[in-house]
Amino acid sequence: MEAGTPRPGWPVRGSESGRPVMAALDLLGRRWTMRILWELSQAPAGFRELQRRCERMSSSVLSTRIEELSAARLLALDDDGYRLTRLGRDLVEALSPLNAWSRRWAEEMGPAAPEELE
Repeated sequence: MEAGTPRPGWPVRGSESGRPVMAALDLLGRRWTMRILWELSQAPAGFRELQRRCERMSSSVLSTRIEELSAARLLALDDDGYRLTRLGRDLVEALSPLNAWSRRWAEEMGPAAPEELE
């Protein structure tokens, strides 16, 4: 069910109540969303540049994600291309502790065995 942009207060995947955290997790859990946010947190980018940075994801998926993230007020288009809004920058900042935790987790887990990568 990826139709429409998740919104607080509306039913979303995993929550009929539409609690804000569930709406955010639905949006952030969509394919390529986190990568787009990460790339734009580094620098604004036009459509083609963003597509290149995201390992040439399909233009239709990128268009859909841009539409959703724009509707969620996390990114906007200006003269420099797509950029994170204040709300988008706040989100990236809020994810910083998760990034730090994931690095500690990776260190504790150690390198993956070849059979784990298959």
